[in-house]
Amino acid sequence: MKNDYQVKIGRLISELRISRGLTQTEFAHQLGTSQSAVNRIEKGAQNISIELIARISEVLNSEIITLGSSSKLSLRIHGGLPLSGEITVNTSKNAGVGLLCASLLNKGKTTLHHVARIEEVNRIIEVLNSIGVKTRWFGANHNDLEIIPPAKLKLDQMDIAAAKRTRSILMFLGPLLHQYDDFKLPFAGGCSLGVRTVKPHLAALSAFGLNVDVPAGADYYHATVNAKTPTRDTILIERGDTATENVLMAAALCPHDVVIRNASPNYMVQDVCFFLQKLGVQIDGIGTTVLRVHGREQINQAVEYDVSEDPIEAMSFIAAAVITHSELTIKRCPIEFLELELATLGQMGLQYELSPEYPALNGKTRLVDVIVKKSALTAPQDKITALPFPGINQDNLPFIALIATAAKGRTLIHDWAYEKRAIYLTELNRLNANVELVDPHRVYITGPTKWKAADIVAPPALRPSVVILLAMLAAPGTSTLRDVYNINRGYEDFYDRLNSLGARIETFREI
Repeated sequence: MKNDYQVKIGRLISELRISRGLTQTEFAHQLGTSQSAVNRIEKGAQNISIELIARISEVLNSEIITLGSSSKLSLRIHGGLPLSGEITVNTSKNAGVGLLCASLLNKGKTTLHHVARIEEVNRIIEVLNSIGVKTRWFGANHNDLEIIPPAKLKLDQMDIAAAKRTRSILMFLGPLLHQYDDFKLPFAGGCSLGVRTVKPHLAALSAFGLNVDVPAGADYYHATVNAKTPTRDTILIERGDTATENVLMAAALCPHDVVIRNASPNYMVQDVCFFLQKLGVQIDGIGTTVLRVHGREQINQAVEYDVSEDPIEAMSFIAAAVITHSELTIKRCPIEFLELELATLGQMGLQYELSPEYPALNGKTRLVDVIVKKSALTAPQDKITALPFPGINQDNLPFIALIATAAKGRTLIHDWAYEKRAIYLTELNRLNANVELVDPHRVYITGPTKWKAADIVAPPALRPSVVILLAMLAAPGTSTLRDVYNINRGYEDFYDRLNSLGARIETFREI
């Protein structure tokens, strides 16, 4: 029986190799093995480990076998190599999931172009499909998404497991409250970053008649709605991105003026605003903290929208260039959401050039190409902290902390928003960094760092996991980063794209 499976797998590998136009010798070279070994594999005459199957799947760009849920994707990073070349920034994870939720406002067909094929998007699509929404990937790169809602959503059939794996499920509240008077949503998941209250969402949406209860012992929110129009300005008690999007989506189906104060003007909020405008919703004040929205009683039209580029991914590649002491060109960077970060790094000694600005495909977002030069950095005199836009982005702060490990001197990083994320930065000490935890929100980082390889389990949070991966690129030798699901939540083809710049990252599966 075992040999039968080996023969079947070998035949499949052979067919895929031939379809990719590879000879056995070329295939062997990409796998890092011999032509005779490939020949034995394709004949079913050699045992194949899970790790080898993962490498073969990566080279052939096709999953050879599907492993059970206990199988975890891990990385082997051969560090200490310089990077070079250019990379194009993908579209935004946070904008993509916000737009998927906003599509629930539209009874017509929504088409989103250039959607990132990431796990966070997959979870929302699984939830949408489970409640009756039809979705279809198409286009040259299969990253355009068609979304067609049913006449009535089947909320009682929601994929609970998928919903619990993403915090974005909270953004169903705004679109649903005008359409259903009684529904349930499972508790939100996502990154483990400490206590993240949903009160700003619920307080703001209560002005539209939403009441949310959590029954004793339940793991879901029970929402009931007595729809009404806000009688006064809606003031967010916290300038949160998803809270602002939730209120925007609630206001979109309210055919009266709704004023939102202390709104987030961040990149993903702007994308949702631009999308709603294409649906006929009037919005004034985009990019400011005060939004005036005049919605529609019903939205039913065909609409197409191009998702804008991701400033956090852009910052990830900037950090990759700095930490590996490399020169890189990062194309299609949304400069409005990177200006302060680059100015801060410039004061630390970072040398970079910017191309002339050009528009994103949505016609709104300003893009540039950033050329990062090899630089000698020094620690800043003042602490570095994140603030709501136009301050340093909360998601970019971990990458600035990583860059601080390359700077001569001592840098204080203050991550006030989350209780755990600063703690995760201490994992860099296992790679020989000098990160001193002051309290759950502050760390001192002393550099420059002489990196060394290590074996680390990825933290249960997206950005800290990517920070460790990038540090491993700088560490001479072979490092292992285990269980990288959280990275795949927010980055598409990240390892292959880093490899295209000269990195050596191998994926493998663990049981």
